[in-house]
Amino acid sequence: MTSKLVAMTQNLVRRNLTLRSALFAACVAVAACRPTVQLAAPEDPIVIDINIKIEQDVRVRVDREIDDLLRENEDLF
Repeated sequence: MTSKLVAMTQNLVRRNLTLRSALFAACVAVAACRPTVQLAAPEDPIVIDINIKIEQDVRVRVDREIDDLLRENEDLF
């Protein structure tokens, strides 16, 4: 009877140890997979290259010239 009780106790201890080990391993895995966000200022200065071509005036002039040509030659289209 005592050997059976000892065997049952050892079984419970092993099962408890296995569950604790599995829980510990799961906690370590979750902690290792935790995403991290790091903010750091760039070493080089930020350069904004502004190359803007202003073509609006030219387009308005061409549109007006085309309108004038179409008015003068209505039979084109």
